[in-house]
Amino acid sequence: MSAASCLLSHDQFQCSICLDILTDPVSTPCGHNFCKNCISKNWDISYRCQFLSGVSGLLLSDSPGASSDNERLKRHQLIDPEENLESRMCMKHDKPLELFCKNDQTCVCMLCCVFDHKTHEFVPLREEYEGKKAELGKTEAEIQQMIQKTWLKIQGIKESVKMSKDAADRKKAEGVQVFTALKESVDRRLNELIKEIEDKQETTEKQAEGFIKDLEQEISELMKRSSEVEQLSRSKDHLHLLQSFSSLKFEDLFEAELKRVQQYAVDVSLDPDTAHPELVVCDDGKQVQRSDNRKKCPHNPKRFLKFVCVLGKQSFSSGRFYFEVQIKYMTKWILGVVRESVNRKEAITPSPDEGYWTVAEHKNICVALDKPQVCLSLQSVPEKVGVFVDYEEGLVSFHNVDHATLIYSFTGCSFMEKLCPLFYPGVNDDGKNSGRLIICPVLSGGTNTFV
Repeated sequence: MSAASCLLSHDQFQCSICLDILTDPVSTPCGHNFCKNCISKNWDISYRCQFLSGVSGLLLSDSPGASSDNERLKRHQLIDPEENLESRMCMKHDKPLELFCKNDQTCVCMLCCVFDHKTHEFVPLREEYEGKKAELGKTEAEIQQMIQKTWLKIQGIKESVKMSKDAADRKKAEGVQVFTALKESVDRRLNELIKEIEDKQETTEKQAEGFIKDLEQEISELMKRSSEVEQLSRSKDHLHLLQSFSSLKFEDLFEAELKRVQQYAVDVSLDPDTAHPELVVCDDGKQVQRSDNRKKCPHNPKRFLKFVCVLGKQSFSSGRFYFEVQIKYMTKWILGVVRESVNRKEAITPSPDEGYWTVAEHKNICVALDKPQVCLSLQSVPEKVGVFVDYEEGLVSFHNVDHATLIYSFTGCSFMEKLCPLFYPGVNDDGKNSGRLIICPVLSGGTNTFV
């Protein structure tokens, strides 16, 4: 029998007539339990069960189950786990459960510590219980924020579809007005134009339907998870809360967010005309490496001369885009996006004020180059980084692709011109940073293109 099954409900063993714990419990034919003395006195006076209409006699039988449970209830006295967390008993040693084993994520007694969990780490049961409840409250608030943001995105997509449809209708009307009076050949062109517009609109609607379906599914999952968290956070049963907490897979939320942004994947390639003279860009335009020598390069207004970086050939001034870069074997690097108009001839400190939205690693320490800079506390240094930009929302986010976790987000940005991907491979560091930054194909992304 589990520990949770030892809980007894006061209502379950309360006589509905005297409102006290059952004494000499008996059962009526409808399955209800009463004190034998209470039901005998009140059957013909006040008790009429809706399931016994038409029954002329009083048929009573002893209720051994109720009697047994009644005795258990009297022994346990309806323990309130909020008032006496340590009063539960260990089923193995018949000792109070006073501690929580952090290694096995379970509640134990003192004998369990001595014999079964000798080398494990323990904390008082109440301390772990309060910590988990606080963490659940924080998680529930975060989920609600994610639900709200997703709803706003759905509304934006619907509004975009409506505007696109209105524009399509206007174009069709204009086309009809212009070409109606023309000859057969012009009429044929009109039909082609209408079909082209309708096909484009159909494609737009299908894409929007797909995005909305994915976002609605995401909301459904978030609401389901929110309900689970809410129910668990309201639980006063500390054993149930602690044992159920580890089963909540919050990483699924981050994995769903990564899959969503990967839908906006684009094909990025490096622009050699922007590469600093100490960089070597491979012929395929997908890899860049730091060189020990500064080569001679023809003059080009696009080339960086102080900041040892290279930009992507593609730029964009609206919509969303995403790309992934492998940084395995690299100990120093910077990735992100920059304004197309940044100063390329002078030394700078990358920051949003200078037109740079980037993150960096220096010897296993990751930093967001915000103002001020933010040192990132990560479980592990990523081997592949995904960069996502939402131009209209003013968002630049960085993702650990292998672990499906968020590294950092620049929010509330104001973009007024084209943005370009940026790649900085860092110094060689005596061969310790001799790897390459590699632009990788996105395995589960979309087919967007830059503007």
